[in-house]
Amino acid sequence: MSDKLTYKDSGVDIHAGYETVRLIKDYVKKTYTKGVVSDIGGFGGLFALNKDEYEEPVLVSGTDGVGTKLMIAFKTDKHDTIGEDAVAMCVNDVICQGAKPLFFLDYIATGKLDPKKASDIVKGVANGCIKAGAALIGGETAEMPGLYGDGEYDIAGFCVGIVDKKKIINGSKIVDGDILIGIPSSGIHSNGYSLVRKIFFDHKNYNVNEYVYELSSTLGDALITPTRIYVELILDLISKYEIKGLSNITGGGFYENIPRMFPEGITADIDTKDIDVLPIFKLMQREGNVDMDEMYSAFNMGIGMVMAVSPEISNDVMNYLKSRSEKPVIIGKTVKREGALKICHK
Repeated sequence: MSDKLTYKDSGVDIHAGYETVRLIKDYVKKTYTKGVVSDIGGFGGLFALNKDEYEEPVLVSGTDGVGTKLMIAFKTDKHDTIGEDAVAMCVNDVICQGAKPLFFLDYIATGKLDPKKASDIVKGVANGCIKAGAALIGGETAEMPGLYGDGEYDIAGFCVGIVDKKKIINGSKIVDGDILIGIPSSGIHSNGYSLVRKIFFDHKNYNVNEYVYELSSTLGDALITPTRIYVELILDLISKYEIKGLSNITGGGFYENIPRMFPEGITADIDTKDIDVLPIFKLMQREGNVDMDEMYSAFNMGIGMVMAVSPEISNDVMNYLKSRSEKPVIIGKTVKREGALKICHK
């Protein structure tokens, strides 16, 4: 028997990497936009800017992962939407500055590469990129035996968008009395899953395959629902109305994220009475006996994006959103005051 070692002996199968690339090529190419000038497999992804489209182009970048929502993917053995979450977490941040996403790169790390599973993940990434109008121009799949357990992986993403300098949305125009409008989420999105898992699996011993009538689905399907991507809607809105500020309701819920768009000296009073709290949040609050303030500190509670507009156009914005089959809700208004957000719970 030969004592010569190979890379495969260490747990890394380069041929699995080749097979993964073969499986994902079609998904990747479906995301290509006119700015893409490279192909899959190069050392760097190339993207050309249209210099005539912007007076003073500013690039806006964002990077994120999906947190311990990955563990729901492991439990359900469903991997074709988690990539969409990775895209959403990045592009929803970039759009808050008024920037149109241009391109996206993903990073997948695993202990042992499973080409089919990896292609499912990238399929989700590609679907997210298509929804966001961004091109998937590169990525990395790293096989790291010994670091990840059997069947485990991690995914992160990086997005670059563009906006004209004069059109950057930074909240600086927000003043006392502006109206805050919330746009519904698709579910938990990709934050707070450590508490989600604590409630359902540590505290109450739920099974992901258990059908929950309150949710009209299995628990696993409700928990793995992909994060909504708001890019197309927001780009349309900002082309028609002056949106003074945008807040992506991610980790930290209402309390941390809504104030991120306010200038110094401005905060807000929030009233939750008109918010259509999704069944998954009601179930978690009840099963975990979680204080309502804690719920609004950890989760989006059914509102995934919040915008600030002047009172003069708030009705127009609401009506336009409704004309697009949205279910917007006025959740409060800004106030000139120092200190934290105040939330009145229904």
